[in-house]
Amino acid sequence: MKKIVYVVVLLLLLCNISAFAKDFLSNQDSRDRFIRLEVIVDEGFKSTNIRIDNLRDDIKDIKTFMLWGFGILFSGMGILIGFVLWDRRTALAPVIKRYEELEERQEKIEHSLKELAIQDKKVGDTLRKVGLL
Repeated sequence: MKKIVYVVVLLLLLCNISAFAKDFLSNQDSRDRFIRLEVIVDEGFKSTNIRIDNLRDDIKDIKTFMLWGFGILFSGMGILIGFVLWDRRTALAPVIKRYEELEERQEKIEHSLKELAIQDKKVGDTLRKVGLL
């Protein structure tokens, strides 16, 4: 008996659902609503795709700009390092030349004082006190 009641209730539910579906789909207003909804959803997808494409183009432009920016930055840094090395070399060259000239002059003076010390005893004693002989 319970099985028969379940079967009857199930059949009634199925009949009601199919009748509702037929009634719902047979209504022209409902079809028009679905068509409009479909058109709106398609337009939304198209506009979303267009926006995504525009974002991709913008990202490519930003990448290009960043690559150029970093290229210019690192080139400038390389040029700056080269300039510093060149400037240091050119700034030190006159100092090194002057230092060598002074060393040569000092050697000549020491040599002449040693020769003078051989001839003069006082000069020799003085140079020994200072530590040059």
